[in-house]
Order: sequence, then structure tokens, then C-alpha cells
Amino acid sequence: MTFSTPLTPDLQFLACPSLPLADGRVRRMAYWQWGDPLAPHLVMCVHGLSRQGRDFDVLAQALCARMPGGGRVVCPDVAGRGHSDWLPDPMAYQLPTYAGDMLALVAHLHAQAPVATLDWVGTSMGGLIGLLLAGQTALQQPGPAWVPITRLVLNDVGPVVAWRFIERLRTYIGQIGHFDALQAGADHLRRISPGFGPHTDAQWLALSTPMLKPLPNGGWTLHYDPALAQPVHAMTPEAAQQGEALLWQLYDHITAPTLLLRGADSDLLTPEVAQAMQQRGPRAQRVDLPGVGHAPTLVAADQVAAVASFLLSSDA
Repeated sequence: MTFSTPLTPDLQFLACPSLPLADGRVRRMAYWQWGDPLAPHLVMCVHGLSRQGRDFDVLAQALCARMPGGGRVVCPDVAGRGHSDWLPDPMAYQLPTYAGDMLALVAHLHAQAPVATLDWVGTSMGGLIGLLLAGQTALQQPGPAWVPITRLVLNDVGPVVAWRFIERLRTYIGQIGHFDALQAGADHLRRISPGFGPHTDAQWLALSTPMLKPLPNGGWTLHYDPALAQPVHAMTPEAAQQGEALLWQLYDHITAPTLLLRGADSDLLTPEVAQAMQQRGPRAQRVDLPGVGHAPTLVAADQVAAVASFLLSSDA
């Protein structure tokens, strides 16, 4: 077993039990592991729709430095993103698939070294996966393959995804592009991600570099399966409303202390939904981040501090 350095995570792969590849091979999910792989305190950080696990580099380093006695932070590349295999059926790019993969990953990590505390940080889609898992009463009791989520951080997401956000998402999702240089790809990501808020050029390049992969004949492209756009384009307002009802039901069953981060300018999470999340279910603690939309990148010092203080306080 290898250990990551303070500045570099260890890349690992998990054989996923469902949805084998078209040629029959077992599908693999990549994950980035920071800190001590034997530590009993595990923080799972799960990214947004078209992103990947290296989004959490800054937060992971900060958490590993602050966790008493050390800890481990695991940041998966969700199926179809980053170094993970693409799904043979594009319509399987849905929350149940992702949740099943995360159950398998936690079971794998728990078998490697017993997990006593499982915290979850989810940005956008990653938050919905955490909400789905935390809200299932069958998972709120410890078992040989699962540890109940101890603390939950929902980064700019809730049971209701504003339809205007889906309409904006459709204007660019699946367009992976071809860029002559890495910087050109980073500039493109900056144009389509105004809600991420202010970053220095160095911060933005660090966020963007793992999002791009080199092409065999030169140039760069985005590091995800363009077919994951198909479920987004197939969604209807009626289907979205049905999904919202289920997500609210799950949210109301969450027992873990919950922190809700909201970009003050978010077009995904409305103030009304955020307020309802403070009053229902786990009655989330709420932090609004000025000058940021969807979604906070957890790079800025105040964002990192908000997450770290919540996860590491004794009375969260």
C-alpha cells in the first residue's frame, strides 16, 4: 500500500460490480487518496457533473493537515470522468449508478482499513449523491460494508435544481472541445464557469489542468465522456419535479449534521430552497458566500475554513 505525500495524492482504481464495459471487461472507477490510507477518519469528497476528483486538492491538503492524528481523504473520479471508465449506456449516467459505485468504494476502503468516521463533502452532483446515501434509513446503521455518514457538506445543491440552471447547463455540457494548448483549455473553462467566483491565474490553471487530457495527435480535450450530456438533454420539467419529491423525502430522513454552502449568486440553489433546507430534515447550517455563484470551488481560504471547521469541530 502506498502513501500520498502532503502535496500529491495516490491514484487508485476500484473494480465496480455493475455495468461492465461493452467488451465484457470489468469497469473501473479511479479515486485519489490523500493522507494515511489506514486512518479511521475518512472524508469522501465528490465532485460536480462534468468535473473530477482533483477539484478537491486544496481542501484535501488542508483537511489532512488539520485532522487530529491524521486522516484520509478520498476523491473519486465518478464514472465517465477523469481516469474512470466510461459507461457503455449513456442513460446510466444517473444518481443510482453513482450511489452504487460509492457504496462499493466505501465497502472497499472499509475492508482495507476499518472506517470509524465517514464524512461527506459533495459539490453539486456529488452533494446529491451524498444526500441520496445519507437519507436512506437502511444506511444509517453500521454494517460490515458501510459506515453511516457522520457529517454531510452540501456544496451549493439541494433537493431542487432550478430549471434555469439546467437550461444553462445544456448550452455547453458534452462539448469537450479541442484546444491547441493547455492554457487555451483553461481559458475555455473559465468562460463557461463564471459562477466559480474569483481565482488567481495560478489557482485557475491548477483547477483546470486535471480537467484536460492530451490527444494522441496533439492538443487537448476535456477529461469526460461527452455522452454524459444525454440524460441532461433528455430531462423534462415533469421528470425533474418527480425527482425533487423523492430528494425532499430523502433529505427529511437525514440524521447527520449538515452544512449547506451556497454561492450567493447561485442559479442552481435558490434562497427559498436553501431556507427550506434550514427548516426541514437535518436543519442544515447555512453559509452564504458572496461574489460566488454555482459552485464554490473550495479553494478560497474562507471556503476551506468553513468546511474544515464544520467537519473537525466536536459539536457539529
